[in-house]
Amino acid sequence: MKRLNFLFLSLLGAVALLGLGGLAAAEDIVNGVGMEFVPIPPGAFHMGADLNFEDGAKHETPRRQVTIARPFYLGKHEVTQGQWVAIMGDNPSRFKGRDNPVDTVSWADAQAFLEKLNQRERKGRYRLPTEAEWEYSARAGTDTAYFFGDDSRALSAYAWHGEPSDIGSTRPVGGKNANPWGLFDIYGNVLEWAWDWFGEDYYASGPATDPTGPATGSARSIRGCAWPNVALYCRSAVRRWSSPDYRGDRLGFRVAFEAGR
Repeated sequence: MKRLNFLFLSLLGAVALLGLGGLAAAEDIVNGVGMEFVPIPPGAFHMGADLNFEDGAKHETPRRQVTIARPFYLGKHEVTQGQWVAIMGDNPSRFKGRDNPVDTVSWADAQAFLEKLNQRERKGRYRLPTEAEWEYSARAGTDTAYFFGDDSRALSAYAWHGEPSDIGSTRPVGGKNANPWGLFDIYGNVLEWAWDWFGEDYYASGPATDPTGPATGSARSIRGCAWPNVALYCRSAVRRWSSPDYRGDRLGFRVAFEAGR
């Protein structure tokens, strides 16, 4: 019954999206740099780890229902090195490849990219997704540890990650299967910066509608998992954090887009 209720909420979100923007708002879009975006409908979901069925951490709890009240778009892929170079002019990545995700970028670097991208495109607003938006999109209407279920043995069909063997580097985006909402590499390839300041106990006190993280902090939130990570660290609820100035070869990002802003 819980899963049926959740799917009903997701259906309501899809209907709301059509009502807000018509059929055109529900179509994928491509910007001038070739970045593809998929529509994410409003809706409600269970955010955080379900410790009855997954080996989660304390900072992934308490599990709670969260509402995403407004539709938005999210990058179909992580930002690639080709897209980064088109905006920034140089390539900081350790693992070179035009279609590989950009890596070794800090949260502050991502903000510089987004500022230049907004100046160039001048339509809508590009930004990092919040933690809630990221997890809602990763789950894609599901309520299990992974969007494909609770059995991690299926992960290799969807993610470049470090199990059962170490792949040693990033790979071109889109090489594995997408999640049900058309997002590729939401698990694996590189970790993804989120907008929020990280709060270890934020789930216990944050708002239930469109949470954006604590007002201040010393570290920014990171979502997803990376090329060397084992399946335990590739669940939808997994959270990490780091200084906004930290750069590492496991770190990249995915872009959210708000039309009409």
